[in-house]
This record gives sequence, structure tokens and C-alpha cells, in this order.
Amino acid sequence: MKRVILVGGGHAHLSVLEDLARKPLQTKTPTEVLMITPEAFQWYSGMLPGLIAGHYQAPECRIDLQPLAKESGVKLILNSVIGIDANRQCVCLPDGTPIEYDVLSLDVGSTTDTSWLSLSKQPIIPIKPLDNFIDRWNRFLDRAKTQGSCHIAVVGAGAAGIELALAARHVLGDNAKKYKVSLIGTSSGLLPGHGKNVIRRIQSILDRSNITFSPHKATATDDGLLLSSGELLPANCVLATTGGTAPDWLELSKLALDSSGFVAVDACHRSISHQNVFAVGDVCARQDKYVARSGVHAVHAGPILAHNIRTTIMDHASKEPPRGKYILKEYNAKKRSLYLLSCGSRYGVVSWGGLSFSGTWVWKWKNRIDTNFIKRFSRINE
Repeated sequence: MKRVILVGGGHAHLSVLEDLARKPLQTKTPTEVLMITPEAFQWYSGMLPGLIAGHYQAPECRIDLQPLAKESGVKLILNSVIGIDANRQCVCLPDGTPIEYDVLSLDVGSTTDTSWLSLSKQPIIPIKPLDNFIDRWNRFLDRAKTQGSCHIAVVGAGAAGIELALAARHVLGDNAKKYKVSLIGTSSGLLPGHGKNVIRRIQSILDRSNITFSPHKATATDDGLLLSSGELLPANCVLATTGGTAPDWLELSKLALDSSGFVAVDACHRSISHQNVFAVGDVCARQDKYVARSGVHAVHAGPILAHNIRTTIMDHASKEPPRGKYILKEYNAKKRSLYLLSCGSRYGVVSWGGLSFSGTWVWKWKNRIDTNFIKRFSRINE
């Protein structure tokens, strides 16, 4: 018996399940596929701003992994992986149970780095993991509406931080005196890496929404956020969308890691140290070229990952070198990615290289893409 283990139910692994549902593995040696993930539902991160803004209900933004796994012939284990020994080819569950594998794939994302906020007495809500964020945000929102006032500070001025700040502003209403929203970035400014046109559009939207942007680093204190400008910013709640950190258990995995602790992979998203291990999404770091950690790339890399896992297990089972269609494929990330930014209300902004557009039509476009993504993985088991 050969075994493939998928750790995490991330966006790329959805494509693996889809691939197996359409075409089960056909190997000379019996092969089983396990997916180990702590939750039965996979949230779609692209719809998070719309969920926070109140445009969607929770069931519209998540995918039920159980029927999808059943249709794919995959055994779903609702648990966490707390360790990997890549040399022994096994993963470890919290109760100490080891599970051996022949091919391993990691799509577990990252966690939000909140170490610089550790001294704060106010609630710190990191955006990842998403299920934890959504639960804590809903509880805070209920309290804020009951009290009739609050000050929310969103730390991180990338796309996620901007969308979150605008979504919070929208759901709280226009009364900026009762409900204040601040966006905290760094000297890099708004949307680092994006074109000047989209930055100007976003700044204008923030101004109209009464969201104050501070281009300063922040450190948490007992009294609030201390900005590098010297300003002390009191806040009832801090939403953290700062850079991600790799899972701690990777340190002892014996996998090759980059300097930040993420799994080092090649263009095929295969570990550079262990050829039977793959990693996709925020948990990995490409070594051949820089690829931004973005849900866009995780989604697009999914079909490539599905092909490469199938190729590797078939090669492993047959013990013959891959040939023809069973050669590993590379994920060639485009130089420019299309970003559709949700702006609180049913309004959006396009960012594509140096080009930028905005309007209600952008939100409708984004909504169609997002809802179709959810439907795509729901139709498989209908």
C-alpha cells in the first residue's frame, strides 16, 4: 500500500481533490490518499472582506471538505499535524500518532506575526488563521455595536489591510465619531509594490471613508499603539494583517527551509531536499525566483500541484522513470498579477501593473469570480 498525505485544506489542495474526483489514481500498487486538516470547512480568503462588510453569509464563503473528499476517494482526518520527519517519511498528530507517507504535500498557509503586539492589553485579532479571525471578529463586533462606539486599528497597509479597514468601516456605518477606523502601515506607504494610479485611488477612497492612514511602524504598549512618529494611538481592537510566519514544527522537519523558516521549493513546488515532498501557498518559498505570497498564486498553482502529485506517486509505484505526460510541470507565475480590491461597499478597484480602474462593476466582476470559485468545488459532489 502506497500513501499520499495532504496536510491542510488550502486552495491548492482543493484542486488536488478536484483532480482525484475526476480521475482516480490508477497504479499497480494500491494507493490511499489522506487529507489531514483541523477544520471540515475551508474558508475562501478572497471573500473575507465581503463577509466582514456584511455582503455574504458564512456558508457562502467556505467549502465543505467532507463531501468533496468523499467524492475524491480521499480519507479526511480532522486533526492537526504538529511535526514532520521527512527522512523517516512520516507526520505526527497531537496525540503522538505517526503516519507514514510515500508522497507528502503541504498547503497549511502561515500564521500572522503579532510578536510586536504582545504587550497590548487590547484585543489583538490576527487575520490568520481565518476561522479564528472570523469568530473573534464577530464577537468583537457584537460588543462594539452594543457599546455604541469603538476605535479599530488595522495594522498592515497591503491589500489585505486596506480591504479589512474598508470592510470594517462599511459594517460599522458612517458615524466616524462613534466608530473610528485607523490604518497603520510603514514608511513604504500604501500598497507597496502596486502602481501609483491604484495607490492614489485607494488613498482617495480611504479619505472619503474617514479612515486615517499613518505611514509609521507600530509597537503595542499598555496604553495603545505607539507609532514610530511618537504618536500614541489608543484602540479598542487591533486587527493584524502583518507578515506571516512559518509553522514552528517545520524547524525539526528535516526539510530544507529558507532563512525565514518556510519550505524551500523549486519551480515544480517540490522540496529542494526531499523529492517526494511538495509545498504550495504561504508555507513555501520558491528558490528559483521570487513569488509573492498571495492567494492568487495558490489557486493558480493548484492544477500544477495535482499533476505533480499524480506523476510522483505513479512513478514511485511503478519504479519507472516518468515519461511523456508524466513529467513534472513547473508553475510559471506571471510577472503581473490581477488584483480586484473590495472597498467596503459594493465598489472595487482594479490593480494590474501600472493600470487601475474602479467602480461598482469591479465589485460585480470580483463577486462573480469568487462565487464561481465556491460553486466550482461544490458541483463536484452534486
